[in-house]
Amino acid sequence: MWGGLAIKTIFVQGPVPGFRLIIVLLVSAALVVADARFDKLSTVRSTIATGLAPVYWLGNAPYEFTDWVAGLFENKKDLQQENEDLRARLLILERRALKYAALASENNELRRLMNSSEVLDDRVIVGEVVAVSPDPFSHEVIINKGRRDGVVPGQAILDAHGLMGQVVQSSQLTSRVLLVSDSSHAVPVEVVRNGLRAIMLGTGNSDTLDLVHVPDTADIREGDLLVSSGLGGRFPRGYPVAEVSRISKEQGEPFVSIEATPKAQLNQSRLVLVVFPPEGASLTEGEPMEGESAADVEAGTMQGGQG
Repeated sequence: MWGGLAIKTIFVQGPVPGFRLIIVLLVSAALVVADARFDKLSTVRSTIATGLAPVYWLGNAPYEFTDWVAGLFENKKDLQQENEDLRARLLILERRALKYAALASENNELRRLMNSSEVLDDRVIVGEVVAVSPDPFSHEVIINKGRRDGVVPGQAILDAHGLMGQVVQSSQLTSRVLLVSDSSHAVPVEVVRNGLRAIMLGTGNSDTLDLVHVPDTADIREGDLLVSSGLGGRFPRGYPVAEVSRISKEQGEPFVSIEATPKAQLNQSRLVLVVFPPEGASLTEGEPMEGESAADVEAGTMQGGQG
C-alpha cells in the first residue's frame, strides 16, 4: 500500500510546461507595464544595481591590477622626460598668451593715438542661403534676411572663411547676393604681407578670381593672402578674399597675370554673416547699382584711391 502511494507520488506531475510559460509571460508583462506606466520598480532597480556593484568592481579588477603593476615598473627617467615635455608645452602656451595680450594692447594704443573710431568687430547677423540662381552665367544666391532685418543693398556677406559677396537687392524677407566669383563683380584688395593694392575681378568660375593691373615689378608671390582694402566704401577692410595661386609673366607686357583662389566656400556655405557698417556710416556712396559692371566698380575705386 505504502509502496504504491510512493510510486504515485513520484509520478505526480504539476502544471504542464506550456501553462508555466503562460504564467511567466503574464507576470513579465505585468512588471513591464507597472515599470513603464507607473514607475513602480525604480526602487527595485536601484537596489539591484547597488547589490551588483561588487560584481562590476570584480569584473574591472584585472584591468586595474594590470595597470597598477605596470606603474610599478615604469621607468623613472621616462616620467621625468614626460614632465619636462609638459613644462615646455606650458611655457610655449604662456608665451603665446603673453604675445597675444601684448599685440592687443599695442593695437588698442595705436588706435587711441590715431584717434580712430573704427571698432575691431563689425556688427553682424546670421543668415541662411535659401536659394541659388539657376542661371549658369550668374553667380547669385538668396538669403533669408531682408529689409525687416535692416539689410540694404551694398552690405558685405561673409561665410566662416572669407568674403562671399555683397547684397545687390533686398526685399522685406529676403535679399539677393552677388558672389565675388561673378564676372561682373570687383573687390578692392590688398596684400597682407606688404599692403600692395589691386582690384580682384570675378571670372565666372567659383574656384578662380583674377587680380588685375598689377605691374610686373610688384612684390607679390604665390600663397599671398589678399584681404579687402576698404577703398571705395563698398566692403569693410581686412576680410580675407582670396589667396594667390598662380602668377604668370609674359615678356613685353607691363602687367602680370595673377590668379587667386577664393577663401570663402562659395558653393558649399549655407550659413552666412551679413555685415553692418559702423554707427553713423552710410552705404549710399558705395552702394552697388543694379547691373553695374566690374569696370564701373574698378573705375570708381581707382578714382577714390587717387583722391
